[in-house]
Amino acid sequence: MPRATIRDVALHCGLSVSTVNRAIHEPDKVRDDTLKAVLQAAETVGFYGVGTIKESLRSTRPRVRIGILLLQSNRVLYRTLNGALRQAAVAVDSHEVMIRIEHLEELAPQNVSEKLLALAGEVDVIGVVSTEHPVVAATIESLADRQIKTFALISPLTARCNVGYIGIDNWKVGRTAAWAVTNLCRPPGKVAILVGNHRYRCQETSESGFRSYFREHPSGLELLDAQSTFETATIAQEITERILDQNPQLAALYCDGGGISGVCAALRASGRSREIVLIAHDLTDVTRAALLDGTINFLLSQPIQTVARETIAAMIRAHDGGPDFPPQSISLPFDIYTSENI
Repeated sequence: MPRATIRDVALHCGLSVSTVNRAIHEPDKVRDDTLKAVLQAAETVGFYGVGTIKESLRSTRPRVRIGILLLQSNRVLYRTLNGALRQAAVAVDSHEVMIRIEHLEELAPQNVSEKLLALAGEVDVIGVVSTEHPVVAATIESLADRQIKTFALISPLTARCNVGYIGIDNWKVGRTAAWAVTNLCRPPGKVAILVGNHRYRCQETSESGFRSYFREHPSGLELLDAQSTFETATIAQEITERILDQNPQLAALYCDGGGISGVCAALRASGRSREIVLIAHDLTDVTRAALLDGTINFLLSQPIQTVARETIAAMIRAHDGGPDFPPQSISLPFDIYTSENI
């Protein structure tokens, strides 16, 4: 069978031979949609220059440098998000996305600030997961003065400049968790609330939504004061053990933050996991196993793949929009899991 030629490619995509030839040898003089049409035709007819055309497409794409700061690498949620962001960056056809992702092992606001400033020297737009703190806000404002736009991921952030947000509606998450508690529990009884750190606005807002639902819908269930796990499984286990000891009438527990493995361990060890309703966040190997064995009854989760795709897309739009285009905020629907749909 004779080797496919430029004329074969031209006939297949309905373009002139000179246009196809220009697409291969002078791609900067050809529109992207024409290059893509030529590539598709070349792949179909088996043209030997497919690699050259692909390289032409890559070389003509605008470049955007994206920097992301995530929380600790030992946390499954952030390792998973790391991988999803990299996949989303590679999948972009319109731009050459250069992505750099770092994990914040030390979460002190000053360390977040230093990492943001260091990253800003190498990228065009930044995404970060962080607590709400004046030091972090001041750093984001200083980046805005340098025309570097910032997006908060997972947990919203505020500053005197525009800060984008990509994540779920945490108010609705809290109210949905409360709905689950009232529909799965029989009063009377007590409901404990565990948060990782109230400086994460996502957790503060979820707890507020949770409590607001109970104010609107009296159920005969008593809400206890929230206790902080500091995002640590060991502390979460100790707090849960104490709550179980002090509250024999405990009906439900809402874990709004990190440390869920410690909560599950305490409930299993107590022998009361089947009688206490546990509502938690984010589908991981740990929470999947707990759903399957009945320790967790209801799970509200970040749609990680969607978060990643929307993050990359929003950052590209912000970069392309220029100085006067503010970073956007995008509220995504969250996923709900029980033992029956994982």
